[in-house]
Amino acid sequence: MNNSYDVAIIGAGISGSALFYVLTQYTDIKKVALLEKYAQPATLSSSGNNNSQTIHAGDIETNYTFEKAKKVSRAAKLIESYALYHKLQNKSIFEYQKMAIGVGDKEVEFMQKRHEEFKEIYPELEFFTKETLKEIEPNVVKLADGSDRPENIVGSGMRKSFCAMNFCSVATHMIEQSLGGEHSVIFNYPVTSITLQNDGRYLIRAQGKEAISASFVLVDAGAHSLFLAQNMGYGLDLGCLPVSGSFYFIPGDKLRGKVYTVQNPKLPFAAIHGDPDVVASGKNRLGPTALALPKLERFKSGTYLDFMKVFGFGSATTKIMWDLFSDKEIRDYIFRNFLYEIPSIGKKYFWEEAKKIIPSIQIEDLTYAEGFGGIRPQVLDKNLKKLVLGEKKIKSNKGITFNMTPSPGATSCMRNALIDMLEITEYLNAEVKMDRIKAELNEESLEWLVD
Repeated sequence: MNNSYDVAIIGAGISGSALFYVLTQYTDIKKVALLEKYAQPATLSSSGNNNSQTIHAGDIETNYTFEKAKKVSRAAKLIESYALYHKLQNKSIFEYQKMAIGVGDKEVEFMQKRHEEFKEIYPELEFFTKETLKEIEPNVVKLADGSDRPENIVGSGMRKSFCAMNFCSVATHMIEQSLGGEHSVIFNYPVTSITLQNDGRYLIRAQGKEAISASFVLVDAGAHSLFLAQNMGYGLDLGCLPVSGSFYFIPGDKLRGKVYTVQNPKLPFAAIHGDPDVVASGKNRLGPTALALPKLERFKSGTYLDFMKVFGFGSATTKIMWDLFSDKEIRDYIFRNFLYEIPSIGKKYFWEEAKKIIPSIQIEDLTYAEGFGGIRPQVLDKNLKKLVLGEKKIKSNKGITFNMTPSPGATSCMRNALIDMLEITEYLNAEVKMDRIKAELNEESLEWLVD
């Protein structure tokens, strides 16, 4: 086996798999290797169990600014175009109605203003009055006795949208489409070190495995991207706070589509939402909760020591955590989410939260979704001394780049892959096949990616 490649991608989640597809299909690069520590792709953040299964287009995510929504909406179209081009409807991509609801006069006023502003980005966005909601999503209005909830309630959304995706299934499809020629995917390859050689190439090692060399390395390994970067002396000004999310199941007839709630702008994590589950048949899912955990991978053994390395204990991270806990709203939110995880009382406390979406819901309708919910690496900037939301990229400009992609990393996987493709092809003097990109993704130009 020839273990020398032009490009090595570390991590076969949806982001790494998308880059594998993009490099093998949209460029003339001859040898690309995709390296994955586990026996199959997308077992962590991209697993159907571990994310919200949502294509986050920015229309119903009320914590997105107008500018972020513009970027995310175009990125979301890329992964949707990929799925529709490959005819993955009802296999990996699914069509539902979706909406964000505002409950109470303050939220209703916010949703009315937001709806009018965001229609510039989403012309098909529809405003739902209480009467319309009673028709299309009745359980967000109806009380247990059949009467209407007393609060004012409105929604903003779409009656039909390809808004749900099994990202694990898509990652698998991308890998299958990419194999052939001298391209390889190598499973059970847990990278332990990356070393720059005298010839400018990188040597990648995994315990008990043959070393692999590559001219360019792209690390798409979630929280472990920072771990590997810091082992090479990059990203030392950053830390990582792993935040896990859990879910509850409810019967699948409670909601007809995706229902999101208004985000508190002071809170760094998503408000709960309800979604038709695409992997647990006949169920809706409510969540996520948010709880910091001292490990980098949930439902996997180990990674506690890895967390100790990347958290970045010191005065800067101490100040970040102090500032978070000093705010009463954030402190109460953290405590409440801790209670959700306690088996004896968690369901009772979550029930109160769930009634904002479905006021008629009964506590016996809720079942803790055992084994569902992953970890998202939240970035701590030690220089700015604050929690930084969104994606983070560490570029060496020496043929190795590290990506940390919190939500909506899965939604933006094709956009991020195309951005990485441009960096890699420039570094290797390779060519991009724009005709393929136009045919499959409906993009005439990639200039918008580097704005």
